[in-house]
Amino acid sequence: MTKILIAGQSLMLVVSVGLSGGVTANDAQYPVAGVTPNERPANAPVITEFDKSKSWYEEALHGVVRPYPTSLRFLEDQGAWHTPFNRPGMPPPYDIRGWYQD
Repeated sequence: MTKILIAGQSLMLVVSVGLSGGVTANDAQYPVAGVTPNERPANAPVITEFDKSKSWYEEALHGVVRPYPTSLRFLEDQGAWHTPFNRPGMPPPYDIRGWYQD
């Protein structure tokens, strides 16, 4: 249990960690990330090819009307990493791309 003092008031913070019965055989196949954060584990999975299909572009450009601005050319270099651009953002009234109208 950790006590945190915020603006003169004591706040109790309880952190619990749930364990699901230990390590399984499948868990041993994957490297543990974060043990040496300055190094990528040698046997970590690597994405070698990322196919951006027509449906990927349609989803990424959801709510953007033609002609597409040149500022969206970054999508040509977008890989398989996470980007908030092709995911729904804030709900209405801030939903300028219409993600929540469907």
